[in-house]
Amino acid sequence: SYHHSYILVFSFLIQWNMTQQFVQFRKPKTIRETVLAKFPDHDFLGEEDVLPGKEASAAAIAAKLATSPSYYLWIVDPIDGTTNFVHGMPLCMPSVAVAYKGQVVVGVIHDPHRGETFTAVKGRGAHMNGERIKVGQQSTLGDAIVAMGSPPAVESMEMSLKGVRVLMPKVRTIRMLGSAALMLAWVAIGRLTCYWEYDLSSWDISAGAILIEEAGGKFTDLEGNDFSLRVRKMCASNGLIHDDILCVLKEAGVV
Repeated sequence: SYHHSYILVFSFLIQWNMTQQFVQFRKPKTIRETVLAKFPDHDFLGEEDVLPGKEASAAAIAAKLATSPSYYLWIVDPIDGTTNFVHGMPLCMPSVAVAYKGQVVVGVIHDPHRGETFTAVKGRGAHMNGERIKVGQQSTLGDAIVAMGSPPAVESMEMSLKGVRVLMPKVRTIRMLGSAALMLAWVAIGRLTCYWEYDLSSWDISAGAILIEEAGGKFTDLEGNDFSLRVRKMCASNGLIHDDILCVLKEAGVV
């Protein structure tokens, strides 16, 4: 709709401001105030609003979906890849998604280090700096470049180790870049073939999910169910090798 396109433009302006003042603008209160000044009837969920831990983040998105007075919900990660940011690695960026009635309709990921802005509006395709993008065309695991995470939580760590052990001999290579937003954007543009992770929050993946779907890829949970804002165990790919990745992970006991 026109409203969704307008939100996309405004989301980009927020991204630009956030990256111009990368440290100062990391305050979610500032971002919230910027959003609500333009869209006072919209709701907002930022990573820094929520206590650490998967239980708290799962409860936060569930509460928003159940009780929000607005059809629109902004889901924001001010800096995805915080550890990279702290250590001066240029693999960190803000990620903004907007959901309408529980479905993501707008996503923006802006990489200030490479000057690349990834955008998507539901039903209108995915773009990078205004140019249409598509997922890669690798159709076999042997050609696939697979990304994954390095999670600190014990259960997620164990599942990640199971996954890397079975995938590494089957795929072309594995990459761990430390930013879900970056890895999802790179799946959308075809630099990566697949990115999977055992446990992530809505602010980590919502913008990337619509980017990948609009770029012709596939985004599901680890059981193959379609993406929703409650999904935490996720797999995003070009679609061609999606089922093969899920099968390998399932056989390895990644559940």
